[in-house]
Amino acid sequence: QQQQQQQQQRETTTTTTQQVQQHKFWDTQPVPRLDEQISDVNDVIEPNKPASELRQEPFKMPEGFRWSELDVQDDAILEEIYALLNENYVEDDDAMFRFDYSMPFLRWALTPPDYEPTFHLGVRHKATLMAFITGVPATACVRGKDVRVVEINYLCVHKRLRSKRLAPVLIKEITRRVNLRGIFQAVYTAGVVLPKPIAACRYWHRSLDPKKLIEIGFSRLAARMTMARTLKLYKLPDQPKSKLRPMRRDDVESARDLLHSYLAKFNLYPKFTVEEFAHVFLPRKNVIDSFVIADDDDDDDLDGLVDDVVGVKTTTTKGGTTQSQKTTGTNGPPKAAKKNTTKVTDMCSFYHLPSTVIGHEKHSTLKAAYSFYNVATTVPLVDLMRDALICAKRLGMDVFNALDIMENDSFLKDLKFGIGDGHLQFYLYNWKCASMEPNDIGLVLL
Repeated sequence: QQQQQQQQQRETTTTTTQQVQQHKFWDTQPVPRLDEQISDVNDVIEPNKPASELRQEPFKMPEGFRWSELDVQDDAILEEIYALLNENYVEDDDAMFRFDYSMPFLRWALTPPDYEPTFHLGVRHKATLMAFITGVPATACVRGKDVRVVEINYLCVHKRLRSKRLAPVLIKEITRRVNLRGIFQAVYTAGVVLPKPIAACRYWHRSLDPKKLIEIGFSRLAARMTMARTLKLYKLPDQPKSKLRPMRRDDVESARDLLHSYLAKFNLYPKFTVEEFAHVFLPRKNVIDSFVIADDDDDDDLDGLVDDVVGVKTTTTKGGTTQSQKTTGTNGPPKAAKKNTTKVTDMCSFYHLPSTVIGHEKHSTLKAAYSFYNVATTVPLVDLMRDALICAKRLGMDVFNALDIMENDSFLKDLKFGIGDGHLQFYLYNWKCASMEPNDIGLVLL
């Protein structure tokens, strides 16, 4: 017991030291202080600077390390990124699960129209990739103001280098590169509290395969509940109730207009060009699924189309690439349908982000769907999301996750979501505005 107490004390001391070091770094950055009260400000912290006043040379690296721009269109480089993230990226506090971003997912997330290759930044020690950070240009509306930002994501440092203080250097270098392209604001999320969140949100989880989730320790059997009763509690209908079908290319403009009209009610949300919307939302197998209800659809809706997706027999290779034994299905954005125009009245979407199950003798992967953007106008949102759960279940998902952002709180309890342990803070870099509640947030970062 004494040894246990000493170990806990060492871990607490280490955590406290890391937090102090983190805040020491963030105190040098254009972000609000943790104790700062903000009410009537919605503007930059530091003014934009001309390129001539910006640092032109990359920040120096520790001896033996070098910067490396990473071409995610190159399969070999993408596989290096996949391996680094798979072995060193976010895992839960109990080291039971670790995010397993597939190679197709990473390429989709990092290459929207007009992406900037120099914002995909790695650090190598000799030839080995040891750290990574990305920035994706986007437009965000912050309390009514359109702001050009980068979405900062996938900050990852190899476990062996956690003591080298590489993360601050990565952040400063990506900031320098972004500034040189004329962008001075960023949006990012983190599971830890840094100076200063604009919103603090919670993850909720809806069991789709309760037996598997209990076996791997993701959830547990509730008191006075048997497995049979648990399976019955979470059982979903076999078919969606509404006339959902997968989004098609000819839905893009109408669906984009629908989403933008809906998101305008929130205090932080993205704005997509037509090309960006098509890239982000058109279905890609095992990456993103988007469904719509359109006012001119006949009765040939979800059943046959989803069966076509589910019915493709594939074998998964390292990194999540697939080899198909059937040419139909959605391995990429679907081809345009014969119709020229449709009016989309409702849409729902979720992305696929599995996790590695660490050290389990039976299961190696947790298949998770994450709620993305959902708009209901002709059916209640709770009914639309029940159908989204059914679609996810039919696509083989084990769990459906959602943040308590947008209007998600209106369906979470009714659809038997349970609140999770995970917290997610939203941050703005070089921007000061009043704090927001979760239901003020209309933005999902991948």
